[in-house]
Amino acid sequence: MTDIKSKASIGFLTVVADAEHGLFGGYLVLNPAGRPLEFHCTAPVKPNRAQEILYGPTLEPYLYGEQIGQTLVRKATHEVLAVCTDRQPVLAVRDFVSVPVALVLPPESPQAVPSATELDNSAFGLRFNLPHAGGRLLTFELGKNRLAVPLGADSDRALIAERLDPLVNGFDLLEPFQRIREAIEEARRGGAAGQWQ
Repeated sequence: MTDIKSKASIGFLTVVADAEHGLFGGYLVLNPAGRPLEFHCTAPVKPNRAQEILYGPTLEPYLYGEQIGQTLVRKATHEVLAVCTDRQPVLAVRDFVSVPVALVLPPESPQAVPSATELDNSAFGLRFNLPHAGGRLLTFELGKNRLAVPLGADSDRALIAERLDPLVNGFDLLEPFQRIREAIEEARRGGAAGQWQ
């Protein structure tokens, strides 16, 4: 338990698609008060047509999780209790990091609640290779937040609940992603990948 308290910070990882430049990744580490400890963003990544064809439906998880996500999380100097993302393909980063990774979902709407099948197929169409972060999701609540992990990642769900429950009371886990998007836009206008610590 001492280890958990000594690194009481949360990582927020997202990828922003820009039609002209490609994909920009951003990783923000916050302390429990919501203050930034460090921020990293990537230069744009743009797959070529051959990669799009060859990777097929596994391209997004490969780019978002394996290439962009893994790079950003490894650059960080602060250890985190968990990594949160708002993009399902980023869940593929879990194979490359030692902490649990969760998808933060928007608040549940009484009119339309996506089923596991809709979540499974929303970004990719029918999946051929479920382990690439496009599989079904196990949703759960933590404070006022809705989270999801890939079906079969019950241990991650338990770890996230244990580690983050004391920290997220009143914390909107979706809000940091807006900060990341704005910081990426600012860095993009400046013309370079960046970091701040």
